[in-house]
Amino acid sequence: MYELENVLRPYAWGSPTAIADLLGRPASGGPEAELWIGAHPDSPSVALTPTSGGAGRHTPDTHDGGRLALDALIAEDPEHYLGGASVAEFGPRLPFLLKVLAAESPLSLQVHPTMAQAREGFAREEAAGVSPTAPERNYKDAFHKPEMILALTPFEALCGFRPAAESRAVFEHLAACFDRAGLDLPPLVPLLLQDLALPDESAALRSAFERLITGGEDVSDATAVIAAALVSGAPMGGHEAGLSTVVTLNAQYPGDPGVLISLLLNRISLAPGQAVYLPAGNVHAYLHGLGIEVMASSDNVLRGGLTPKFVDVPELLKTVAFEAVAVPMLPAGTTMLGQELFRPPFREFQLQRIELAPEAEPVPLAQSGAAVVIVTGGSVRLDSPKGELRLDRGASAFLPAAEAPVNVHAVSGATGTALAFAVTTALEA
Repeated sequence: MYELENVLRPYAWGSPTAIADLLGRPASGGPEAELWIGAHPDSPSVALTPTSGGAGRHTPDTHDGGRLALDALIAEDPEHYLGGASVAEFGPRLPFLLKVLAAESPLSLQVHPTMAQAREGFAREEAAGVSPTAPERNYKDAFHKPEMILALTPFEALCGFRPAAESRAVFEHLAACFDRAGLDLPPLVPLLLQDLALPDESAALRSAFERLITGGEDVSDATAVIAAALVSGAPMGGHEAGLSTVVTLNAQYPGDPGVLISLLLNRISLAPGQAVYLPAGNVHAYLHGLGIEVMASSDNVLRGGLTPKFVDVPELLKTVAFEAVAVPMLPAGTTMLGQELFRPPFREFQLQRIELAPEAEPVPLAQSGAAVVIVTGGSVRLDSPKGELRLDRGASAFLPAAEAPVNVHAVSGATGTALAFAVTTALEA
């Protein structure tokens, strides 16, 4: 088992304190948006190898100072580190990525491609010679990126299209507010009402979304007028969550098409412990909160607003699934072994939440292939037939497939409850 050092991504939308407070360390002084735990080649974790206190099967003196990037470690012997079933299914790479995500302000409105779309798009951009670092590059790799988020604090998000009739009701309310106030209604609103009244719901959602994402100054002007009316006291009429989100988003991204697109989407509030999963094609944006995010190991994102970054509208429209969906909540299940598992319908990953009171009985780690673990409260001891490793609050580890089975113990003499999260594949163990 290998203790890890992980990369902190300082995106501007990150909280300056949430991740530091969670992990019990001093804040860096800047935004701390995502802590990446995994072997993604853009920001791989670093494994502490035997010369620095870890345990492994390679020769320590071949590595610099007992530290080795996790993707390089896995490449030494993928069958050992990942297991044969994982290599056969996903290739010689860790198929998942765990993040601690802390949103102080909204992330971009975005969607992720299917595996087929990712492979085709990546091959196309590679053949065209588009630089991997070019701002107009859409596909950084050939993999899809389904994901899930488990809230650790109250967590706000936009997630998938709601029924067209619900969105139409919001724009009808806005039209009525302008009429009562004797104000000129932005010409965009009647057009959106026509779009959302189309009898085919998929066509209705696509027409309204496309009008907003391609509308340019007409959309920007309408957004400014609507937001100003709401700020001036226009009644929200039972649409408080959606319309207050319009005000908040427009204050941060004035005139951005994503402001009004938010009214087409499910506006959700997760309580701590609740989770949602996000398949390909689901338009979403995290707005605020701290959570454990798990995804297939990819960095493919098609943006649709709430960002100064490149938005490829034609590619976006090919990627979005224009269908109304119920919020894809993901309840936890408990196995006969007492394992609390979040299992979305993706084969690359599942998430285990491990809570241990002092002197509690150990919990078996759900492990199919490799696993990663992070401790967010107290201390735990990982025990396998090959060794053991103590992890205190803020520490994380990589567990090779060959290390299984592993039990997670409360540390003897501890006074507080320990809390840890572990990710492995959803393949059969």
